[in-house]
Amino acid sequence: MMIDLKDLSYQELTEYLVKIGEPKFRAKQIFTWLHRGCESFDEMTNLSKETRKKLAEECFVSTLKIREKYVSKLDKTTKYLFELPDGNCIESVVMYYKHGVTICISSQIGCRMGCNFCASTIGGLYRNLTPGEILNQIIFAQKDIGERISNIVMMGIGEPLDNYDNVIKFLRNVNDPNGLNIGYRHISLSTCGIVPKIYELAKENMQITLSVSLHAPNNEIRNSIMPVNKKYPVEELIKACKDYIKTTTRRISFEYSLISGVNDSEKEAEELARLLKGMLAHVNLIPVNKIEEREYKKGNKEQIRRFCNRLNELGINATVRRELGSDIQASCGQLRKKLL
Repeated sequence: MMIDLKDLSYQELTEYLVKIGEPKFRAKQIFTWLHRGCESFDEMTNLSKETRKKLAEECFVSTLKIREKYVSKLDKTTKYLFELPDGNCIESVVMYYKHGVTICISSQIGCRMGCNFCASTIGGLYRNLTPGEILNQIIFAQKDIGERISNIVMMGIGEPLDNYDNVIKFLRNVNDPNGLNIGYRHISLSTCGIVPKIYELAKENMQITLSVSLHAPNNEIRNSIMPVNKKYPVEELIKACKDYIKTTTRRISFEYSLISGVNDSEKEAEELARLLKGMLAHVNLIPVNKIEEREYKKGNKEQIRRFCNRLNELGINATVRRELGSDIQASCGQLRKKLL
C-alpha cells in the first residue's frame, strides 16, 4: 500500500527515510514542503532526482480539490466543498476575526452520533478521515485565501473523538514547529460526549480547548435530541469534564444550541447553572440553525437574551455565539458530507 507522507509524524517520517537509505536531515526538508502545500515530489527542489524517484515508488503526496466555494456576502466567511482522492466530499469553513483567521474542519465523512439538530449526521458515517486528509483542509484553504490560518476549530463534519487516533496524530502534526506550527492553545476540539475518550484526551498533555456539545441540562431532554446521552448520560459526562479540567487546568467550553420550546426556558437555564456550578467553564449559546430535514426553530432575540442573562445572574459565564456564514449554510450544524 502506498504511503501518504502527510499521515506520518515527523518522527515516523525520519524513521522511514533512514530505512530507505536517506539521511535524517531530509525529514525536515520534506515535512516542511508537505505542510507548505507542496502537491508533488517534483516541487521538492532541494531533493535530488534520485531521492524524489525513490519516494515516488512507495509514497504519494495527498491533495484536495476545491469542488465548490461559497463566500458570504454578510461577513466574508468562506465555505469549501473539498473533494477527497476517493471522490467523496467534505465541507470546511474559514472565518475572519479581529484576532486572526480561523478554520472549522471536518474529521469524518458523515457522522454516526445522530444529533437531531445537525445536518452532518444525516445518512450516518461513511468513513474516518486520515491525519493527512484532516491537515489538507487547512493547507488548501490557506493556499486559496493567501493568508496564514492561525486558529483551528474541530467542529465540522464528524465526531473527532470517534476518530481518536487519527485526530491525535493530526493535532501533533499541525502543532509541529517544522510544519504549520499552530499552537495547541489556538485549537478547539468539539465532542458530543464520548466519555472514555475525554479521559484519554486529558492525558495527552495538549493545551487545546475542549468544547463539549451539551445542549440540555438533564437526561430527559438530552436523550431526545442526542442519542449519545443514552450511553453516556449527563452525570457521567460532567464527571469526565471535571476530571479534564483538573488534569489539564484548562477551561471547558460548553456548547448549548437554543431550541425554541425544547431547552430554552428559564427553568432549563437554572437547571444548567446548577449542573455547571463551580466548574472552570464557559457556556457558548448557539441559536439553533435551520436545516431542511428538521423542524427545530430558534427563539426570538428576547428569549435568547433572557436565557443568557439568567445564566450570568447565577454565576455562569455565558455568551451568545456570533453567527457567521448563515447565508451560505456555513453555520453551526449546517455542514454535511457529499458522496459521489
